[in-house]
Amino acid sequence: MSDTARIEQDIQAARARLEGTVNELAYRAQPQVIAQRQLQGLRLRLDAATHTEDGELRIERIGAVVAAAVVVVVAIGLLRRRR
Repeated sequence: MSDTARIEQDIQAARARLEGTVNELAYRAQPQVIAQRQLQGLRLRLDAATHTEDGELRIERIGAVVAAAVVVVVAIGLLRRRR
């Protein structure tokens, strides 16, 4: 194979790789895809916060969040009653 043919083949291969990279970047930059990634990350963080590595619920954490929510609701109710 001549040097020219090899260089042309290398250029075509580089173009194909570059096209794939550009297409992947265009796909990742779509708002729907970004939103899906963010939602998936949120789900994973929520799951890690509420479940142990064995998959069991972390009752103490869930209870603390529920208790905090109840305190906030009661406080808002009391503040509204004062007015």
